[in-house]
Amino acid sequence: MTQQRKINWKNILTYVAFVGPALLFFIVIQIIPFLMGVFYSFTSWNGVSSAVEWVGFENYVKIFTNDPAFLKSFLFTTKFMFAAVIISNLIGFGLALLLNAALKTRNLLRTIFFIPNVIGGLLLGFIWQFIFVRGFASVGKVTDLAFFKQAWLGDENTAFWGIVIVFAWQISGYMMIIYIAALQGVDHSLLEAARIDGASNWTLLTKIIIPLILPAFTICFFLTISMAFKIFDLNISLTGGGPFNSTQSVAINIYQEAFQNNRYGLGTAKSILFFFIVAIFTTVQVMITKNKEVEA
Repeated sequence: MTQQRKINWKNILTYVAFVGPALLFFIVIQIIPFLMGVFYSFTSWNGVSSAVEWVGFENYVKIFTNDPAFLKSFLFTTKFMFAAVIISNLIGFGLALLLNAALKTRNLLRTIFFIPNVIGGLLLGFIWQFIFVRGFASVGKVTDLAFFKQAWLGDENTAFWGIVIVFAWQISGYMMIIYIAALQGVDHSLLEAARIDGASNWTLLTKIIIPLILPAFTICFFLTISMAFKIFDLNISLTGGGPFNSTQSVAINIYQEAFQNNRYGLGTAKSILFFFIVAIFTTVQVMITKNKEVEA
């Protein structure tokens, strides 16, 4: 009995030694700040003074009744999310299909397509700002093409698509790696058997390949939805939310509310609300795609 008790304590101490530090950091860095944010969302704290006034649900009521800027930023972010998720995954999956073939330069091309994901969002945004403002203007003068002569970041519609283009350019390489890993797990004997039976390439793709790699779609959709919803650095470096706040994401709206307007309580209320919205979207997406996996 004593020996068994010693073995159990040894196992517990081993688990604590390995899991304890990570769990401690997670609690200190994630859980405690989140709980503090929930508390401050019920106050009118300005983020500076020591006086914290409890206002209950006043901040949340204000968001829904007297804050059109937040609603506008949420509609923009949702619209951006749908466009960015579809385009990023189409490009990522297309590149994966291309680079899963027996190309001599496929490893080099994989590296090239993945590199944009390594570049920081702010730096990437400033690079593409130069391309849109200076580069496109120069090409437009030489070619006289209307596509390049547009005020890409100065118009509401083109600025929206400019952000989508840069986001897709940055993140598609990351999605490509996930899709390639899934494609390499597909049994080639199934594909060969289907080809012998006369299946076309489209049939192979839609009836065999895609159903077999649906878990990869679940992961990629989850990642792109969460990243698109939380876009901040690309948005602020490309347009700063302009022109006239037409491309202001929810993250920028929260940042301005808390740190520029010094309404930390209202800003944290928006962030908590936004957290639950993103959680609902991603949970529904995972449930839908998981059900498709089971059906397949």
